[in-house]
Amino acid sequence: MKTSVYDNFAAQAELTPNLAAIKAPGRVPLTYARLLSQIQAVRKSLNAFGLSRNDRVVVVVDNGPEMAVAFMALASCVTAVPLNPAYRADEFRFYLSRLNAKALLVKVEDETDVRQVAHDLGLMTIDLVPDQCAEAGMLELRCDSTGPIRQTGSTQDDVALILHTSGTTSAPKIVPLTHENICAQALNNQISLQLAATDTCLNIMPLFHSTGLVGVVLSSLISGASVVCPPGFYAPQFFDWLEEFQPTWFTAVPSMHQAIVARARVTKQEKVLSTLRFIRSSSTALSQQLMSELEQLFGVPIIESYGMTECGMIACNPLPPRQRKPRSAGVPTIIEMRITDQNGRELAARTEGEIAVRGACVVSKYEDDERVNEELFAGGWFNTGDQGFIDEDGFLFITGRLKEIINRGGEKITPLEVDQALLEHPSVTQAVTFPVKNELLGEEVAAAVVTNGHVGETELREFVFSRLAAFKVPRQILIVEEIPKGSFGKLQRSRLAELLHVAACDQDGAAEKRAYVAPRTADEMVLADIWSRILGIVDVGIEDDFFRLGGDSILATQVVSHVRQIMGVELSPIAMFETPTITGFARQLNLARSNASAMTGPAIKRLPRD
Repeated sequence: MKTSVYDNFAAQAELTPNLAAIKAPGRVPLTYARLLSQIQAVRKSLNAFGLSRNDRVVVVVDNGPEMAVAFMALASCVTAVPLNPAYRADEFRFYLSRLNAKALLVKVEDETDVRQVAHDLGLMTIDLVPDQCAEAGMLELRCDSTGPIRQTGSTQDDVALILHTSGTTSAPKIVPLTHENICAQALNNQISLQLAATDTCLNIMPLFHSTGLVGVVLSSLISGASVVCPPGFYAPQFFDWLEEFQPTWFTAVPSMHQAIVARARVTKQEKVLSTLRFIRSSSTALSQQLMSELEQLFGVPIIESYGMTECGMIACNPLPPRQRKPRSAGVPTIIEMRITDQNGRELAARTEGEIAVRGACVVSKYEDDERVNEELFAGGWFNTGDQGFIDEDGFLFITGRLKEIINRGGEKITPLEVDQALLEHPSVTQAVTFPVKNELLGEEVAAAVVTNGHVGETELREFVFSRLAAFKVPRQILIVEEIPKGSFGKLQRSRLAELLHVAACDQDGAAEKRAYVAPRTADEMVLADIWSRILGIVDVGIEDDFFRLGGDSILATQVVSHVRQIMGVELSPIAMFETPTITGFARQLNLARSNASAMTGPAIKRLPRD
């Protein structure tokens, strides 16, 4: 194993120069040799802009081949800092103001809020210009700024990638991953999943998360394998991509798996003939029913795994013919793992305690919190804050979490961050965010608030939506006279759902089910068709709740986009949170049309010149 991202990829490119590295719908594949030349060209451009090793470049680029190539190129010569393109201006300002970044990389035609934020903070802005006539991912960098040319290679101790993870404080932690860290994580994936040059991964995971960047892109490209980079996850097109690219594996979170299975039901596919050899699932445990449906549909094993931003994949169920254990997170490969008590002592098999890990995959510390570092990085071990046990065969079973982080389908949400957003509303005097169980996503966000005025749930959700990314907006906001405390007078977030009698979300039979009501108007028919295609569900009723059908913030954004393209009406994604039924959304459409009509002035008439 080489010591840097560039050295590892260059070694593989020398072995397999003509194999496809990056693929994308409607594009010519990019070979290893051409990708290597592209990485070298990006390095030359960055050096000309005065950027080199350990200089931080924030990347805000949507999923696709350009993002995959940008990550490989930046991680090879500077420090890549990917951020979620769905963030609001205030969120971009928060992250950029504490990162000590030197530049922002964004697509040339993308007028995202982050451009203005970078300008306000004095960051250099670099335009990523895709070459749509060349192979998938080929690009050019343009920048008005220049600096002293720097030409130095990265070492294993340089920081290649910076990610963020939520913690028990309100500020997400900065996770500096060195070249040694992410190369070891990629090797861990390669060994666990037995990746080889004959493999192709269809990537539907976001490329601002470690799973997409390291777990798929880097892991594949140090193995001689190919990565297919579509523009994102869209259930109706998923099966077309399977047929077109014939991948050998893909990885997804349970909500994506559910949408895939639902789409297969719509198209009446009982068995999909594919080239897949396995499917990986991460984030939260799969239900046994969903796992069975996936394995029956594709005829390949589902490999469940467990990991964290700080160390990549910790454990993974083995591929056949080795044993897999249902509901387990699997076994470790090159990472060391143990279960400890509250004093850090290792516990015996089947004894429940905190999961701790160490090895080259694991970061040595967080950048910005020495107090937390002393607590979590002790004696060479990283204490994950997750609770579980290891059985006699070495399989890890996760039983809970010691931390208060809400894990919504892989998105980690800090409750205090949502609390603070709610408390900015003038009518809110107290706010406590807490998790609610969700069969599909693992957990969903809810909040209890005490107010001093007349304010409703819809207004509060819209208020939070204007400040935080959509996935952080509470699905339920309970307005209460008093927030219940525990027996010792202390707040217990983990018990609030129970104390406030909040039912689990999206579980069959857990919530009131509505009778099917067919569309009545032309608008309702078009909306029902859009929902059906995006959710992969037949016969969507006009009173059905979008989110109870398995929708989430990403799919809600797709609905709004399709409405704009098909119906010519521009609405904010908050409309889906305000009125998550077709009848309610149709009313929002009519209101938007009325407002647009009212704002249109009378036509200009031609008059005689005299």
